[in-house]
Amino acid sequence: MSGQPPQRRAPRAANQRGVARLAAVQALYQLDIAGTTLPEVLAEFESHRLGRELDGEQYREADAAYFREIVGGVVRDQRSLDPAVHGCLSPGWPLSRIDATLRAILRAGAWELAARADVPARVVVSEYVDIARAFFDADVAGMVNAVLDALARRQRPAEFSIGASDMGG
Repeated sequence: MSGQPPQRRAPRAANQRGVARLAAVQALYQLDIAGTTLPEVLAEFESHRLGRELDGEQYREADAAYFREIVGGVVRDQRSLDPAVHGCLSPGWPLSRIDATLRAILRAGAWELAARADVPARVVVSEYVDIARAFFDADVAGMVNAVLDALARRQRPAEFSIGASDMGG
């Protein structure tokens, strides 16, 4: 790939946090592939992408603070996130061997599960599975679901215990 953030296949109605998650995945991809600095990628997305039109595509309004929180959190916590994600991958598939877009999705989801206990784990998993579906086929989206679900069950077991309320949001 060219160092440009991945483009989604089909637009999907989303709330501002959902748009922030998608933009965060694209920014993390750019950081990974192009070697852009965190301040550069944040400035580019906030001034040229979030809620703007770029190359004929209208970007939806995003929760800019949430976008910054996800991207900055993944960058800051990557040393702890990567081993956690790696531990949920199939043997023989290190995180470094996975497609850069998929890596960005898994890291962002893992960060949100670890750092945002106010967002129900099922919501986090569902949101990142939806993002995976925008870039990949159903098999890859299923893998994202399996990895993030396993991570969620390890990090937030109370949300998955019998009798836990079915939380939405």
